[in-house]
Amino acid sequence: MRVFIAIAAICCAAITVQSRQATGRPMAIDDLIGAIRVADPQLTPDGSHVVYVRTTTDLKSGERNADIWTVPADGSGGPKELIVASKTDNTPRLSPDGRTLAFISTRDGAAQVFVSDARGGNVRKITNLSMGVQPPLVFSGDGSRVAFVSDVYPECADESCNKRKSEEADRNPVKVHRLTRLLYRHWDEWRDNVRHHIFVAQVQGGRATDVTPGDFDSPPVQQEDGAVAFSPDGNEIAFPTSREGGDREAWTTNHDVWVVPSGGGALRKITTNSASDLQPVYSPDGRTLFVRAQRRAGFESDRWYLDAYDRTTGAKRTVFQNPDISVGDYALSPDGATIWFTAAQQGREDLFTVPASGGTPHRVTSAGSIASAHPGAGFVIASKSTLTAPPEVVRVTSDGKVTQLTHENTWWLKSVAFSEPESLTATTPTGQKIQYWLIKPPHFDPARKYPVVFLLHGGPQGAWEDAWSTRWNPSLWAAQGWVIAAPNPRGSFGFGQTFVDQISGDWGGAVMTDIDTVVNAVSKMPFSDPQRMGIAGASYGGYAVNWILGHTTRFKAAVTHDGVFNLESMSLATEELWFPDWEFGGAPWTPKARAQFAKWSPHLYAHNIKTPTLIITNELDFRVPVDQGLQMFTILRRNGVPSEALVFPDEGHWVLKALNSRAWHQAVFGWLEKYLVTSS
Repeated sequence: MRVFIAIAAICCAAITVQSRQATGRPMAIDDLIGAIRVADPQLTPDGSHVVYVRTTTDLKSGERNADIWTVPADGSGGPKELIVASKTDNTPRLSPDGRTLAFISTRDGAAQVFVSDARGGNVRKITNLSMGVQPPLVFSGDGSRVAFVSDVYPECADESCNKRKSEEADRNPVKVHRLTRLLYRHWDEWRDNVRHHIFVAQVQGGRATDVTPGDFDSPPVQQEDGAVAFSPDGNEIAFPTSREGGDREAWTTNHDVWVVPSGGGALRKITTNSASDLQPVYSPDGRTLFVRAQRRAGFESDRWYLDAYDRTTGAKRTVFQNPDISVGDYALSPDGATIWFTAAQQGREDLFTVPASGGTPHRVTSAGSIASAHPGAGFVIASKSTLTAPPEVVRVTSDGKVTQLTHENTWWLKSVAFSEPESLTATTPTGQKIQYWLIKPPHFDPARKYPVVFLLHGGPQGAWEDAWSTRWNPSLWAAQGWVIAAPNPRGSFGFGQTFVDQISGDWGGAVMTDIDTVVNAVSKMPFSDPQRMGIAGASYGGYAVNWILGHTTRFKAAVTHDGVFNLESMSLATEELWFPDWEFGGAPWTPKARAQFAKWSPHLYAHNIKTPTLIITNELDFRVPVDQGLQMFTILRRNGVPSEALVFPDEGHWVLKALNSRAWHQAVFGWLEKYLVTSS
């Protein structure tokens, strides 16, 4: 009977999909922008409920507001409001006894820590720091304290000094940046005179204490959630930091895990690995400290392992070596016997378990992409998304059964037609198999010929996965009436570390063969029009577009977003110097790096570009600085190539603001429509 019911359910689901495909409308830009965002699910200590962050967007004003909601963990009921205000409330965390909820809110100005009872009542503020607070947010074992991060002026010994300097900076009409060390800016913010520090505050009130004073970032600016852990007895806090010296922070990936008494005091270093050690987690008995760790210094995309440190002897062991999968987010079961973790595999983010004592990982589920897993007894609460559905809260049991607990986006998804993405492979001339996603337009007619757009992912170490994206969303691109192909060439996660490694020092080499192989395969499909092909990418994907355009005219239109164009100038302006050092073989004046620049820099071949190109470059992008796009735009216009540029003054590496996102999509889709459809 259970088998019959399961088959019937599958048949009904298939009929529903086919019906929606036949009658639904194409996805629109405002569907993407207005979709409710579900994130950060947290399981209550008794395992009965989930609290999560629910973010809505006002399509007219572009304003977003995050609130905290709750839903039964067994699927027995629907979601309910828990903490709701006109300002942002996020990062919900439950005390170990389940009676107190802590969260971060901007309801009273700068982000501060607030607490309420478990039902969302009796809300009160417990911090009032001039620089505000930011995640992570962690309860001590007895629930009496919370730890979090705040920015400080490192020369200040107390909050009054921080407040005075912050107010002086705000009042000063001169907004000059005085640079005294490297890593003075990161992603989209200047960090020339402040540091991340960990604070501990009493839940029942009292002064917040800076437990990591000094001119260091603790945790590093690249690490947020999962960066701070209380020991079970509450006596110490574990955290990652880099303490090799101010300037070296810009070119080292050597983050070590340290511990400090939770009331403040002497710091002690736990890890001695020369590569990155992050995300400390204590076993429930406090005897073991788990750490997510890499092996190769300077390589931010190295494989991630799980190391376990004996807190008494200091001895280290690795939880597993094989198979060759890289650990993403991880958490321990309540009894400490099992580790649940995510890892990329074959274009998906799968969920695994492994004994905490060591052993072989077991794949629990491989359907869509799983994130933010929080274990209960024999199950986890997580968020799950696919290429055709935004994240929702799910319950996943150890035998792989997935139960969806929230349906926040059903209201619009039910009216939209999606084509189910296909995972395909193409084989290079040397026999390397390259996985790619193929997404056909809604209401696809196999008898027609369609324009094809190839989407190239960034990184360069990254991947197109069966996951929802709020920025580059392949299903939305397909809804424009184009066939979309999203390849995972050399450098992509989820196909073994050797596959990842093969792009370093070879940015325009084998990876381009892989992309070309996918382009050739898709262009030969009976529904593809090889005379109407476009290409688009961001970051390294933008680099790939820039490189390809200088070496072929087979594409009729192109979009390059925050793409690397001039390797030499980028290597001296980007903020994280370990990246060009590893990828190009050393500092920019070394012979190896100079040879890489001469061999692989797109600007040296830009005079060959004939393809109409839309360039996007943003003034707050400190990873691929704004001049990269401006250089390319200058060359194309000088050479008479049809080209336009978008420059967002208030965006960084990504276009995140709602109204900016709408303008971005309209410009990008309009450009491709003009050259792939209208002018055909």
